[in-house]
Amino acid sequence: MTLALVVAVTLATLGCSRKTEPQPRDKGSADRETVSAKYDQISRADFNRWAVRQNIGLYWIADTDQDKTLDPEELAKLLFYPPPPSLAEAYPKIVAAAKAGPPSDPRQRLVGEDLDQGRPTLVTNDLTKLSADDKKFVEHMLNVARLTDELYEAQLGIKELAAKLAPDPASHSLAQHDKACSAIPGNPKPVLGIYPAEIQADDKFCAELEKRPEAKALMAPFVVVRGTSDNKFVATPYPAAFLALAGAIEKELNLAADAMKDPAEKPLVEYLRAAAKAHATNDWVAADEPWSRMNSANSKWYVRVGPDETYWDPCAHKAGFHLTFARIDQNAKAWQAKLSPIKQELETAIAARAGAPYKARTVQFNLPDFIEIVVNAGDDRVALGARIGQSLPNWGKVSDENRDRTMVMTNLATDPDSLAARRAQAESLFDAESMKTYSGDPLPSNLATILHELTHNLGPHDGYLVGGKNPAQAFGGPTATIMGELMAQTGALFLIELLRSKKIVSDELAAQTYIDSIVGAFGLISQGMKDGDGNRKAYSNLAAIQIGFLIEKGVLTWDPKQPAANGKDTGAFTLDGKKLVAACDEMMKLVGGIKARGDKAMAEQLIAKYADGTVVPHATIQERLLRFPEPSFVYSLSL
Repeated sequence: MTLALVVAVTLATLGCSRKTEPQPRDKGSADRETVSAKYDQISRADFNRWAVRQNIGLYWIADTDQDKTLDPEELAKLLFYPPPPSLAEAYPKIVAAAKAGPPSDPRQRLVGEDLDQGRPTLVTNDLTKLSADDKKFVEHMLNVARLTDELYEAQLGIKELAAKLAPDPASHSLAQHDKACSAIPGNPKPVLGIYPAEIQADDKFCAELEKRPEAKALMAPFVVVRGTSDNKFVATPYPAAFLALAGAIEKELNLAADAMKDPAEKPLVEYLRAAAKAHATNDWVAADEPWSRMNSANSKWYVRVGPDETYWDPCAHKAGFHLTFARIDQNAKAWQAKLSPIKQELETAIAARAGAPYKARTVQFNLPDFIEIVVNAGDDRVALGARIGQSLPNWGKVSDENRDRTMVMTNLATDPDSLAARRAQAESLFDAESMKTYSGDPLPSNLATILHELTHNLGPHDGYLVGGKNPAQAFGGPTATIMGELMAQTGALFLIELLRSKKIVSDELAAQTYIDSIVGAFGLISQGMKDGDGNRKAYSNLAAIQIGFLIEKGVLTWDPKQPAANGKDTGAFTLDGKKLVAACDEMMKLVGGIKARGDKAMAEQLIAKYADGTVVPHATIQERLLRFPEPSFVYSLSL
């Protein structure tokens, strides 16, 4: 399962037309362009903002010489966009768009407003020093990324709508949040490629499928549901349903394995071949075995390709195809050394809070790897925010035996723009005294992510059965997803004190991690509890539950007359750190107990009270935080 950055991990559908990926280019191909013009007519922020609106794959990395002028060596060319024009050609177009008035078409105005909710944020890697063989490997993985995008789009049903996209360039970059703000005039609803078209007009089709006698087979994660001529439904394995694309990915993964000549990368090659085979056989459980044997000690690469998470599916059952392609960050080893000796103690502590019928078990999961993202594709590349942590697999023998791999993505939203924006958001909601514990450093966020992902492997986890039912059967798919992530994030808060008491983290880092987690929850709440189709956002709902609970326990107190730390807003939260430990302990008992008992009624009460009720000041949080565009990640690499 996954931890998201800032917003829930959902992909708005109508604005997700596939962008042609250019061949990898040396960034210097942009840098060496000979130009005579002076590119100083708009700021760096406006250049990047309007480049997105014009669907131009150029990004101004930084004004390194502080001259307020875009120098060619400060420019990156982006993947997943059409091949960009030269800077000399692109710059006047971007400037003209920036200086033009708002469009007369109401839909296009809303499209622009939607795009402005995101701040282009660069993920870049310099791979120029790789060997020739490794570069060939990377090229094949980029082909896998392109094909995985296509396969995920087939699951979403987007391909059929691509021809109807509006001609304005902004619509080709759109992530829909408002039904009137559609990349396609008239806002046609996409028909998901994983369920029969004829049943999707009914908003309750998920519940109807879940009630059928053959529901276990139909709602399995690696099949699509197809209708038959006699009004029955059958489960079709993914490779059969998406034959051509699955076959193309199988070929590219084998070519990537062939290209990897480094004998030290044998575990990676074994996984690539197993993942390739799974794209033909649908046996993803078999591919999990070699993947689980990879780690920071035996590979410098991180690859996960195939279907995993279910957040994108309105029924929360079907696994979405994705590619996470990254390099291993060796800094993980320090945390692994600290946490490995106490894994069982963490399980015992959470099991004690969850209570009967759950009993502590022997845990053997792997400690987190830190990874630096090279490229995300498919279900991994979302409109706003990103996955910053993940524990996989979600099903099968590796998961059942607690041999999951946990990852923390360390190179996302760590740029100066992102850190400054996050601090400004915090200062708009907290008073000055509470902000004294906020560091703005990535370390507290990384620690929270580590603990979130660890908790996915602890206590009544997502593979736990109560009364013979798994979480999806006990709670229903969407509620099960909310409760799974709520359990993980509650563990992330609860375990801070355990680590502090054992001197694994300092008092200062513990305090910083608490407030950083609360700021993250505010960000999730600001994105609303439901998506444009009325489906609940798992992360937003869990954040509302946690903030509401902390308000009721007096940890957070809202004073409408208290000045915010930014000196501009009136009305702010005060954080009472002395009440945090007891409140997080009590929250762990509540959430862990619900998961342990499979208590659907209590889960729904929490959602109704905090996500839909008035305990949490949703409107104020949204108003303050939505002033600041959220990270919208764009990708570049030098090869």
